[in-house]
Amino acid sequence: MTITAKIDVDQGNLLSALQHLLQDALALESVGAILVSQLLPNHRMVMPALITASDQLEGVDPLAPAYPLNAAKIASRLTRKSAGVRTLLVLRPCEIRAFVELVKLNQGHMDDVVILGIDCLGAYSNRDYLQFVNSNPEDGTRRFYESVLGGNGTALAGADLTTACRMCIQPFPDGADVAVGLLGLETTRSLPITAQTEKGEQLLKELRLETMAVPHQRQEAVDKLLSQRKEERNRKFTEIRAVTENLEKLSGYLAACVNCYNCRVACPVCYCRECVFVTDVFDHEPVQYLQWATRKGRIKMPTDTVFYHLTRLAHMSTACVSCGQCSNACPNDIPLAELFSAVAQSTQQAFDYLAGRNVEEPPPLSEFRENEFQEIVGI
Repeated sequence: MTITAKIDVDQGNLLSALQHLLQDALALESVGAILVSQLLPNHRMVMPALITASDQLEGVDPLAPAYPLNAAKIASRLTRKSAGVRTLLVLRPCEIRAFVELVKLNQGHMDDVVILGIDCLGAYSNRDYLQFVNSNPEDGTRRFYESVLGGNGTALAGADLTTACRMCIQPFPDGADVAVGLLGLETTRSLPITAQTEKGEQLLKELRLETMAVPHQRQEAVDKLLSQRKEERNRKFTEIRAVTENLEKLSGYLAACVNCYNCRVACPVCYCRECVFVTDVFDHEPVQYLQWATRKGRIKMPTDTVFYHLTRLAHMSTACVSCGQCSNACPNDIPLAELFSAVAQSTQQAFDYLAGRNVEEPPPLSEFRENEFQEIVGI
């Protein structure tokens, strides 16, 4: 049976309410550590932190409109082998989905974790976030969630959500063990926290929170948001497909790539220990470059940028969760997230698959399906 409990909110301070929830969770014998975003000391950026002592929870900020990296890779690293304690993972919805994909690929395990998800209000790019918070990140978080939940939008101080966030149609933590609701709710006095699994039910029982009825006014706000997001997504995908529909256009789209491979490092589901593009496979002899240039009269340097991205698309489109970190990490602001999301949508629809939807759902190409792609194989 689904259990919904109440998190008390004092004077509309959502961040303080969530911090108290995490303090109570860390005090439980069943929780030995918490992975959660935290404001770095003497800095304006939030980063994932693994916390085992309650006196180190100061600065915890899972509502900050900052997303410097997808923490699914950190969760994977923490769960490859048992550490002997249960960890509470506080993750964004796209981080949950990425972690689910990594678990399917045997890069992590769910055994010793409880996942706490929160309705995602979105995030700014790294540059925009630092500009937005200026010298007061705590106040920045408050201004952000009050504006969004108050119906005043996400654009503040010249910053707005990343494109990936503006076209995200999965901002709710469906794969979490416990989910905290924000969108479409009256959040000034209380927040609903719902157990979505048996592990989640056990956590809420241990926390001894007062139960509450599921608010009914939420669905209208959810439907409105998803309608706006789908419209933005379809518009953006149409634009992207028009400007990348052939190799010449794709080469122009990726022309500013310098092969820094930041997008590969930032991608939460790109898990290979060694990438072929950082081996000597593409370390060509000088004469090879000269021969290519002589044959064509001119070649763009570096030469392997388009092939690199095509390889990434082939490898990752079935597992892409559209978190946008590839764009966030690009030093030359190439809109990679839009391209990867558009390709991922087509690939995943072809396999009737949605990355991160269910940990029990086998990834495409991992099993034989007799009736798959009949129109192609002709059997």
